Amino acid sequence: MKKLVLKPSVKRKFQNLDIIVFLGPYLAVFFMFTILPVIISYFIAFTNFNTMDFPEWVGLENYRRLFLEEEYFTMALQTSLVLAAISGPLNYIVAFACSWCLNEIPSRIRTILTMFFYIPALSGGFTFITDLLFSSDRYGFVNSFLLRLNLIDDPIQWAVDTDVMIPLCIVIMLWNALGQQFLIFLSSLQSIDRSLYEAAAVDGVSNRWQELYYVTLPSIKGQLILNAILTITSSMTMVIPTLFGSPTQDYKLYTLTMLQNDYTARMEMGYVSAVASIVLLISVLLNKLITFLISKVGT
Repeated sequence: MKKLVLKPSVKRKFQNLDIIVFLGPYLAVFFMFTILPVIISYFIAFTNFNTMDFPEWVGLENYRRLFLEEEYFTMALQTSLVLAAISGPLNYIVAFACSWCLNEIPSRIRTILTMFFYIPALSGGFTFITDLLFSSDRYGFVNSFLLRLNLIDDPIQWAVDTDVMIPLCIVIMLWNALGQQFLIFLSSLQSIDRSLYEAAAVDGVSNRWQELYYVTLPSIKGQLILNAILTITSSMTMVIPTLFGSPTQDYKLYTLTMLQNDYTARMEMGYVSAVASIVLLISVLLNKLITFLISKVGT
């Protein structure tokens, strides 16, 4: 019986068939419930849609209203960018610095400290903890401690005092967001081939800072980019801790996410989609910028 011989061109077409078979169902679901809704939302942004009636095409009316008539858009955009510019890089740097330091200590101590850093991400009662620490009466832990030391005369109104709201919000978000980024960095640092450091020493690398720039960071560029994307996305879509209420005092911490939530409650989905499209555009541009900067590390 003559053996069937496939042409090279036919073989190339079917050589990755097994990958397509395994990934096909996931890709179909991912496209249906992630990519397609994003594409549809851009069309909805040009309509008047209340989820009950068929969308009514209004063109650029939602964007005109957003940029020219919306009272809180500029304030929300400014707050989101300020918090993203401060908390995003700070979360990123602190998470990497902590993981880099812990990677150099013995494994048993590292395990204990890793659990300590990841506790906020594991704790389902994180909101309760922050409310307990920063309660605005004299029974809150921080206020009670400061009163006992005679550092303050009256309890600090954490959720009302606009001078302390932004710094406190950044600290709380840093504490809450540290776990995921920290674990990604720590696992990536532990996977670096140690022979690379020996080869770098032969080539003239003489201190830890040179090792960091020429060996460590280039070896984990993929994880650096991943964490950068996660950081930017979470920063632009951040949810303000419930400690500050919604809306916050004098709209001091009013963000684009809060603006979207307000109009979602009013069922103005076309307008919400217009706001979301602006957030997505800013996030994509920031991701491109950060990816370009990270690609230059070690060169």
